[in-house]
Amino acid sequence: MTPRRPILDAGPLVAFFNPRDRRHAWAVETLGELEVPLLTCEPVLAEACHLMRKTPDGPAVVVELLHRGLLATDFDLQEQAGAVLELIEKYADQPMSLADACLVRMAEMVPGSYVVTLDRDFEVYRMKGRQVIPTVLSPDPPPG
Repeated sequence: MTPRRPILDAGPLVAFFNPRDRRHAWAVETLGELEVPLLTCEPVLAEACHLMRKTPDGPAVVVELLHRGLLATDFDLQEQAGAVLELIEKYADQPMSLADACLVRMAEMVPGSYVVTLDRDFEVYRMKGRQVIPTVLSPDPPPG
């Protein structure tokens, strides 16, 4: 049996480091149970750094995870640009971000993978045209 491999989106990473985020507890619990390194891609890291830019040491914390080997970015956007572009065009009505397109492509490429996300668009996206993308999706906590 192929081990299941988590692919990390920006939302859970940001929620993990922000105790005021309403999904913080879920992110801490979920990410704490996953085997490292967590797979991700550079567009996700850029998105997380942008979202954490006003947090003290926010971008540095994200890059530190990569430096320490807790995150792995084994995805070559240059090599996968054609497939990523097809996804962005297919889901233009969402609209699909570059990070999301890369995560979908990674899910297609990594057997037994699943995406850890807060993004409900992953319920719409499909791998290889019609396959549901396995996800670990945060439940919607009450606003506040």
